[in-house]
Amino acid sequence: MTDAENKGAPAVAELALAPKKTTEISCSRGLHSFMERNRLSFGFTSYQSGRLYLVGRMPRGRVSFHERHFVHAMGVAATPQRLYLAGQHQIWRLENVLSPGQTMDGFDRNYVPRNAQTTGDLDVHELGVDRNGRVIFVNTKFSCLSTFSLTHSFRPIWKPPFISRLAPEDRCHLNGLAMAEGEARYVTAVCRSDVVTGWRDRRASGGFIMDVRDDRMVTEDLSMPHSPRVHDGALWVLNSGVGALCRVDEQTGKRENVAFLPGFARGLAFHGPYAFVGLSLPRDGSFSGLALDDELAKRDGEPWCGVQIVDTRNGDIVEWIRLRGEIRELFDVFVLPGVTCPKATGLLDGAIRNEISIENWAPADLRQEAVA
Repeated sequence: MTDAENKGAPAVAELALAPKKTTEISCSRGLHSFMERNRLSFGFTSYQSGRLYLVGRMPRGRVSFHERHFVHAMGVAATPQRLYLAGQHQIWRLENVLSPGQTMDGFDRNYVPRNAQTTGDLDVHELGVDRNGRVIFVNTKFSCLSTFSLTHSFRPIWKPPFISRLAPEDRCHLNGLAMAEGEARYVTAVCRSDVVTGWRDRRASGGFIMDVRDDRMVTEDLSMPHSPRVHDGALWVLNSGVGALCRVDEQTGKRENVAFLPGFARGLAFHGPYAFVGLSLPRDGSFSGLALDDELAKRDGEPWCGVQIVDTRNGDIVEWIRLRGEIRELFDVFVLPGVTCPKATGLLDGAIRNEISIENWAPADLRQEAVA
């Protein structure tokens, strides 16, 4: 765990990630105050480096950056008490083991891995939890939405109507999932391709949002869209190939660009009027040759890797985190309302061997269970 002083010049922290490799993390001067005013912390993932980051606030204006290793860390479904985290071939469930009001070395949440559902390498992107507690995830390799199976890698529950059959071919690059009112509502994909990796030739303008309830196209002609979300009665999406945070009319599909984002946008979370957006640097292949490149050049700007917090009322970037060095790509972003300073126990952290906690128990419990 490292922290950054948030007084004077913008805060800077260095994380020793590997021998001779470091990532410099800087943040806006007002980030600590922003989190304090809004009574929240937040986190993000980097699948390129295999890390989960948790960002909180410490005394004297310091910002805490806590990182843990999870191979190919991608989508997160988060509540203040529980995290579901998609990894390379497993989906992890992490539980907060601290009681209300309890702290550990200044942290008020400690998320400990308690379960891993082994799926195999499905290239799981985003995920959510429905009203019945069922985990739903974007199975990108097989171009469908899936849930857990007791005996198999997954159980498919929906596929786009243009996908003729389930095959491990990443045909349309289904990638984003919006939950609403306890159910899966919208998905994003890069195109309608029904051939192996066909999306790679349709990146510039083939993207869409689809309503999974009736297979209705909500809006089309997007450029590599990601992270659809329903918030405060509105549908939002990241039009990643052009660097735009968009508000979408769910009925007409009309789009409004709310903010320009100087990076490949992926990962979106909300708190009140604020949108937390993850940004990645361009890379050869999937992220190159898009309109975003021209827009950055026109604005005489350099691409970002980090998180920007947007005031959706006017499109202003009000706070930010920027990463320079080894980490070049982020995947998901999540908000933890009511949490001051979170940490997690990692799989490579020796502390996990001694991370033992006991659920509340009374001697009468065994007799009551036997009677039942």
